[in-house]
Amino acid sequence: MRLSRYFLPVLKETPAEAQIVSHRYMLRAGMIKQASAGIYSWLPLGYRVLRNIERIVHEEQERAGHIPLLMPTLQSADLWRESGRYDAYGDELLRVRDRHGRDMLYGPTNEELITDIFRSHVGSYKDLPLTLYHIQWKFRDEIRPRFGVMRGREFLMKDGYNFDLTKEDALHAYNRHLVSYLRTYERMGLQAIPMRADSGPIGGDDTHEFLVLAETGESEVFYDAAITDLRFGDRQIDYDSHEQCRAVLEEFTSRYARTDETHDEALFNQIPEDRRRVARGIEVGQIFYFGTKYSEPMGAVVADRDGNRVPVHMGSHGIGVSRLLGAIIEASHDDKGIIWPEGVTPFHCGLVNLKSGDAEADAACEAIYASLTALGLEPLYDDTDERAGGKFATMDLIGLPWRITVGPRGLKNGVVELTSRRTGESEEMPPEQAVERIARIYGKTAG
Repeated sequence: MRLSRYFLPVLKETPAEAQIVSHRYMLRAGMIKQASAGIYSWLPLGYRVLRNIERIVHEEQERAGHIPLLMPTLQSADLWRESGRYDAYGDELLRVRDRHGRDMLYGPTNEELITDIFRSHVGSYKDLPLTLYHIQWKFRDEIRPRFGVMRGREFLMKDGYNFDLTKEDALHAYNRHLVSYLRTYERMGLQAIPMRADSGPIGGDDTHEFLVLAETGESEVFYDAAITDLRFGDRQIDYDSHEQCRAVLEEFTSRYARTDETHDEALFNQIPEDRRRVARGIEVGQIFYFGTKYSEPMGAVVADRDGNRVPVHMGSHGIGVSRLLGAIIEASHDDKGIIWPEGVTPFHCGLVNLKSGDAEADAACEAIYASLTALGLEPLYDDTDERAGGKFATMDLIGLPWRITVGPRGLKNGVVELTSRRTGESEEMPPEQAVERIARIYGKTAG
C-alpha cells in the first residue's frame, strides 16, 4: 500500500473528548471516527487491525475444535421471554418494535438464540459435545459510553456456546476455552490474567475474566505477583484431553487473582506480602459455565444413553474483539504513539522514502516494496513529498513494528536503515538484508 493512495486521516492535535491513551491514539492515527455516542466508524487502518485480531480469534477457536457460524444482530423478544431475561436484563438492552408490532431487541449476547438453534436440530447425546461460536456486532445501551472502543455501545465480540451431556463434560469445555484464550492473547502480544469474577446477567457459578493490567482499567484487581511470570508459550495441548486442559487451568488459576466483585481479603492476606498486588485491569474476555440455566426453561434436551430426555449443560465464552484494540494500545505505547505487536500490526513494516522524486531513492524503494510484497508481506510505503520529520512522526504514531528508511546518503554506501519501533534501535544494512530480516521476523522465506 502506498501512502499517497491510502486514506489515513492523521490528526496533529488530540481531540478534547479523548480521556485515555488508546482513545487519543486511535483518533489521532485515523483508526476510528465517532458516529454517535459510543458508536464508531472503523477507518481503514483500524479496520485492518480489527480483522487481524478477528483472524487470530478464529484460528485459535477452530484449533480447539469449535465451529463458526453467524447469528443476526436483531433477535426476537419472545426467545428472551422464554429464558426470563427480557425484563430482567435492564436498560442496557435496546428494545425495538418492527413495522408489524413485533418486539425485537439488538442483541447484547446470544444465549437464547443459540439455544433455539440447538434445540431445533440436536436431539441425541450422540451429537455431543458441541461448541458453536460466532464473531458479531453487539449493542449494550451504556448510560455513559466513554473511553472510545473500550466502553462503547456497539462493539464486535466473539461469543461461543458449548453443549454437553454432563457437568464434567461442560467443565472440560470451560477448561478448553481457557487454554484457547491463553493462546489467543499471547499471539496478540498480551498477558491476559484469568481472574475469578462475578457472572453478572449471564448467570452461572463458574466464571473467569481475562484482564490485561493497565492504569486505565475499569476494574480493581487483586493478585499474586507470581502469576505474571506464567506464559503458555508454544506448548502443544491435546484439546480432547481432560487431564491436559485441567492441568493448564490449575496452573493459571491456582494463584490468587480476583476482581473487586469476588475479592476475599482473608485469602489475599495469606499471600506473602511482597507478592500482593492491587492494580487496575481491562477485561478482554470471560468464560462461564452455567449448567442448565437456559436449556431447562427453553427445552434444549437430548436423549441420553438410556433414552431419558435430559437438559444439556451449557457454558458461554466471550472475547471483546473490538475492545482488544484499545487494550493492546493501553499495554503497548509510548509518548510518540502506538507500538503494535507483530501479531496484529496493520502493516508488517513501514517503508520511508526520504527523498521522493530522486531517481535512485525511488528505484531502491520500488525494489524493496516489490521484494516484500512478493514474500506475502504488506508494507506501508510512504512515497509522499512530506518532510522527513513528518514522515517519522506519522510512522511512530501509527506504530508499525519495523521501519525501513531509504535516502540518497545511505544509498551511496549501499545501505538502508532498519528501525525497531519498540526499542528505537536502528541498524544500517544492504536493502536485500533488510528484506530478509523482515521476512524472518514474520516467518517468511526470502529468496
